[in-house]
Amino acid sequence: MTAPRHFIDLWKLDGATLRLILEDAKTRKTARKGWPKGRVDADAPAKDHVLSMIFQKNSTRTRFSFDAAMRQLGGSAIISTSSDMQLGRGETIEDTAKVLSRMVDAVMIRANSHADVERFAQVSTVPVINGLTDKSHPCQIMADILTIEEHRGDIGGKTIAWVGDGNNVCSSFIHAAPLLGFELKIACPSVYHADLHDLARAAGLNGKVTMMEDPKEAVRGSDVVVADTWVSMGDTDHDERLKALEPYQVDDALMDLSNDGVFLHCLPAHRGEEVTDAVLDGPRSLAWDEAENRIHAQKSVLAWCFGAIG
Repeated sequence: MTAPRHFIDLWKLDGATLRLILEDAKTRKTARKGWPKGRVDADAPAKDHVLSMIFQKNSTRTRFSFDAAMRQLGGSAIISTSSDMQLGRGETIEDTAKVLSRMVDAVMIRANSHADVERFAQVSTVPVINGLTDKSHPCQIMADILTIEEHRGDIGGKTIAWVGDGNNVCSSFIHAAPLLGFELKIACPSVYHADLHDLARAAGLNGKVTMMEDPKEAVRGSDVVVADTWVSMGDTDHDERLKALEPYQVDDALMDLSNDGVFLHCLPAHRGEEVTDAVLDGPRSLAWDEAENRIHAQKSVLAWCFGAIG
């Protein structure tokens, strides 16, 4: 039996595969221009396919974008929270994976623990997609890069500044940098630094990834500025985070240091904390295109998982 194509971490793939997915997403999005949201793509690569969507964390964009993606690809989705399932009552991850592998064609998991997704994928005989874990958020970065390339061209050679908490989304940017050839400058307080294992892996691949504490140094001359919430689901040090990250707010003055840069935020945003209203709602913000592009990027991730491309 051929091993399933899992989409769990970008670093486990290669640049050619990521580029294939991105180019397919561009083609599919362009082909749909002016269409109603529910119309099925001409090639319907997910026809007769079912995606299981498991949510251990709350979701707006991940839930709606994957459901819409499967519909546009000609398939369908079954949505469940862990509390709806025996998984939430003590059934092992491995047993759940074995059962769902016989009932659906792919599984997307938005999980508390990255290790749980890895365990699920080890047993699953159908593709498993990481919809977000505590360690990474690969689907978000595919949508981000799609958005950047729509507005600024090939990401190769561009400079991205990450400002704030060195979290799971930051990790996936680190994973992508050496594979797609962009420079990543991470500004964060030392107590909330990026994952050191991710940084070491990127360095081993000759990736241009650097970490610093000064947000101005990171943003100066950059093409893209990215921020995220300072307090993520599961964080218990709310007050400490706000105090440490207060100097990392993205405002117009910080954006002015960029190279006519655009602003990205995966949402939801805590307005007045990591970003000001003026930036998020301003002409340099691509956050709304970015949110929409979750659909288009994930359609191509699914198409790749199903073997319809590549």
